[in-house]
Amino acid sequence: MADTLLKIELPDQKFLKRGKVRDIYDLGENLLIVASDRISAFDYIMQNGIPDKGRILTQISAFWFNYTRDIIANHIISTDSADFPGTLKNNPVVDKRSMLVKKCKVVPVECVVRGYISGSGWKEYQQSQSICGIKLTAGLKESDKLPEPIFTPTTKAEEGHDLPITFDQVKDQVGSKLAEEIKNKSIEVYKKAAEYASTKGMIIADTKFEFGQMPDGSVILIDEILTPDSSRFWPADQYRPGGSQPSYDKQFVRDYLESIKWNKQPPAPKLPDDVVQKTREKYMEAYKKLTGKDVL
Repeated sequence: MADTLLKIELPDQKFLKRGKVRDIYDLGENLLIVASDRISAFDYIMQNGIPDKGRILTQISAFWFNYTRDIIANHIISTDSADFPGTLKNNPVVDKRSMLVKKCKVVPVECVVRGYISGSGWKEYQQSQSICGIKLTAGLKESDKLPEPIFTPTTKAEEGHDLPITFDQVKDQVGSKLAEEIKNKSIEVYKKAAEYASTKGMIIADTKFEFGQMPDGSVILIDEILTPDSSRFWPADQYRPGGSQPSYDKQFVRDYLESIKWNKQPPAPKLPDDVVQKTREKYMEAYKKLTGKDVL
């Protein structure tokens, strides 16, 4: 099995922040975001990673940032390490798994868009027939397509779980004008991406976006977008509402962890080789279907 990169080593760069998957470095005027091969589930990082995962996520994000730039600008300067400054230029540690991006002020909201009812949305609907304060039709089945995509934001937690919030709470937090803009742009980007994915035999059931504001107040799309880590991707030819769906995302890892009845407390278990390999295959299949490329 191919090597995995779990820890980024860039000793001559100013380290800023480590996330579950990405490490961020401060390059002065800009930032460098490097995607590792770490994988998390239920808010914990697994002991072992998925080979090439960081490269796959970065290349899928780069594809979507380019595809949706007519709707909204984004933070990408370059994803080609040949364009990176100093010792980062053509550095094999960061090659194909990194984004040189603009600095901005992060909007502290996770912008979730759902086109189908699944996951935590399905659980909330079963209790209240609503999601994030949005009342939905009675009698929906798990994985049903919604009449229109809905905006179901959450908090942006530094640690632990993001919590569902209503759109009114978003307005209170960031102001009505900005709240309306990120809602509208989220739905617009989702719709364009979902329409494209459908031509490739894929359903984007739901996804999440993050936004930032530039010094002039303009809003841009940041972080990653429409990857198997931030979205539910389903094969259209196997779609059967009324239960959970086969997927191209890390649901396979979640299902394994549920099957071994892990208590979702540290330490996280080590994933067996077959789960690692199958997860890599699912990520690669999503990458190939969406981008039309056979190699990273």
